[in-house]
Amino acid sequence: MSATATATAAAKALTSAATTAAAAATTPAAPSYFRVTLRRSAIGLPERTRGVLKALGLRRREQSVYHPVSPDFAGMILKVKELVEVEEADRALTSREMRDARKPDPGFWVEKAVPR
Repeated sequence: MSATATATAAAKALTSAATTAAAAATTPAAPSYFRVTLRRSAIGLPERTRGVLKALGLRRREQSVYHPVSPDFAGMILKVKELVEVEEADRALTSREMRDARKPDPGFWVEKAVPR
C-alpha cells in the first residue's frame, strides 16, 4: 500500500469518527447536574480552600448551587468534599422553585407564639 493510500484511509477514518462524534453531540442527551450544598463553614480554612468554594459559588452554609456534570466541577468538589454535600439532579432548579420547596405545606401555618 502506498503512502498516499494510507493517508487517504486515515483521513477517511478521522472523518467518519468526527461525523459520528458530531451526531452524538447533536443528539440531546439528558444533561445531569451536581446539586452542591455547603454544609460546613469555611471559617479558619486556608485561602485556597475558600477560593474553591467561591469558584463553586458557595457563600453561606446550607446554600445550594447547580453545576453541570463535568470533570472540572468534579475536581473542585473533591477539593472541598468534607464541607459539601453533593447530589445528582436531572435538572437545575430555579431560585423560585428552591424557595417554594422550602415553604411549608399549604395545610400548615405557623401561629403566633404564645407569651409565657
